[in-house]
Amino acid sequence: MALPTVRRGVALGLGVLWWCAVLRLALAPDAGVLEGAVVAGGWGVSLLPVHCVPKGRAAGAMGAGRWRSAWRIAHVTTASPLRRSDAGSGPS
Repeated sequence: MALPTVRRGVALGLGVLWWCAVLRLALAPDAGVLEGAVVAGGWGVSLLPVHCVPKGRAAGAMGAGRWRSAWRIAHVTTASPLRRSDAGSGPS
């Protein structure tokens, strides 16, 4: 039971530290690089995908060999030939 309490305490402490850095950066004229680094780091951590699931449990995830087989088959299809600019636009 102590582990969830410690995690919440650490998260709360880091959140308070981040907000102090944000307010100091916005309001204090002598705020500097340290506050900016704390704010940018906290913002960067917020971009982490925390709601991910393992690939095996994800809905619609491709199996390990499907990408290889898809790339192996891809060489069979070819694009349309390029039209030449002097070939005209059709029958005249």
